[in-house]
Amino acid sequence: MNSTMDSPLVDAMLHPVRGHMAFESCVEQLGSAIQLGIFPPGSKLPNERELAERLNVSRATLREAISALRTAGFVTTTRGRGGGTVVAAIAGEWPGEVNPVADRRAGIEDIIVFRSVIEPGAAYRAAKTALGSQQRALLTGCLRDLEHAATPADYRQADARLHLAIATVCGSDELSKACSLVQAKVHQFLAEIPFLQANIANSDGQHYTIVHAILDGDAERARFVMHEHCDATAALLKGLLK
Repeated sequence: MNSTMDSPLVDAMLHPVRGHMAFESCVEQLGSAIQLGIFPPGSKLPNERELAERLNVSRATLREAISALRTAGFVTTTRGRGGGTVVAAIAGEWPGEVNPVADRRAGIEDIIVFRSVIEPGAAYRAAKTALGSQQRALLTGCLRDLEHAATPADYRQADARLHLAIATVCGSDELSKACSLVQAKVHQFLAEIPFLQANIANSDGQHYTIVHAILDGDAERARFVMHEHCDATAALLKGLLK
């Protein structure tokens, strides 16, 4: 399976690196894209030249970042004809910092508040946008991937891609960046709680309603249901995370 840079979800995740943290920013962006399934297991990362140009870093810096991802078990690399860097299946939880309980609780609350502003607003704006055929296909394709997810890990990645797609079709790079940040953090927290079928059934209905409200141009309904959806996830995180 080959990967491609020609994807609005890749555009939403990978941005030019600025400042003095080129290596760290490359690791963060590529690691988040892998964790959210933008580059799925078994796919090849784009070639060095494309990635270095997209991230605005030297190839040496990019190689160091890929080496770090390889050490962490995110990718494998083979040399020679037909070789390349292939995304591995990631087991376990996203590695996080060990923080005092109070700091962790504050971090959870902070991302919950941020998400409650960003994602309902994105759904509203998406429904107000004159969507082209490619944008509509992106939304329906992401919804279909979610419906056909075979494992909890597949489901959570497909979930993140759908939310990112909603922000992407709005046409704002800053909104896409904000949503990618939210999804990376929420995904990290969700990996720590059980996969609850009662919640998934409710989420599936909300996802369907949100996407079709956007496609129908019903901005108020899209925003309202997305707000309910974010609140439901927030309740689980508050109740189940220590």
